[in-house]
Amino acid sequence: MSDYGENDAEPYDYEPGEDVFEEMEPEDLADQEGLEGEEGEGDIYNPAVNGENVVVSGDPNAGYTGKVMEQSREKKVPNDQRTTTPYLTKYERARVLGTRALQISMNAPVLVDLEGETDPLQIAMKELNQKKIPLIVRRYLPDGWYEDWTCEELL
Repeated sequence: MSDYGENDAEPYDYEPGEDVFEEMEPEDLADQEGLEGEEGEGDIYNPAVNGENVVVSGDPNAGYTGKVMEQSREKKVPNDQRTTTPYLTKYERARVLGTRALQISMNAPVLVDLEGETDPLQIAMKELNQKKIPLIVRRYLPDGWYEDWTCEELL
């Protein structure tokens, strides 16, 4: 007797050897006719190029090498001209502590006295309080430039 009140002696309509679904053929990705733009625009696989400079939107390091990497190094704000505050935000603090705790849990050298401490997060907090964390916080600005701050400089 089933839970639905039907008789269990009735045969099932399903045969185990039958194909229950049809296999779907994926579209041929080699057919790129619909993806090409008009002349001069470039398509999604060939970005527009102005002489030597590649026009890229978003993260300058995503997916391209060479000239774009060199351009991103040129967009670093010198340390004496930084405009952001020298305070560690709660998001940066969480990221730094999590990254350092992961490093410590994977047997990275600890830079403070342990005093019996075994929790990697507590050790990372102790390192942050003593300004011993060897990490750099990179802050991207809206114009594409970035500032690098060491954890020792941030309050």
